[in-house]
Amino acid sequence: MILIREDAAAMAEMSEVQMQADINEYMAWVEEMGKTGNYISGDPLDPEGRYVSKGAVHSDGPFIESKEAVTGYILIQANDIDQAVRIAKKCPVFKNKGAVEVRPIMKH
Repeated sequence: MILIREDAAAMAEMSEVQMQADINEYMAWVEEMGKTGNYISGDPLDPEGRYVSKGAVHSDGPFIESKEAVTGYILIQANDIDQAVRIAKKCPVFKNKGAVEVRPIMKH
């Protein structure tokens, strides 16, 4: 799984044109993964949410106190973590100083 992390404040300041260009880059990346058979699924995440621990809701979203937010996820098929990292390095998020987290899904 690739978790996409972006600067929430910077995203909120993007114009419609900038946002559409960003979306187009993500779509091209996803299409490329589809052609290679690596893409399984993915979606952007709504900025509204809740941070919950046992017995308490600590924060209502969007999470303004956090500069970086998880803004989406991509499920991919990869032979190993190294291949997953190579795929993740092509994510358009890096153009906006974002980051990704690459995590294998546990098999049980």
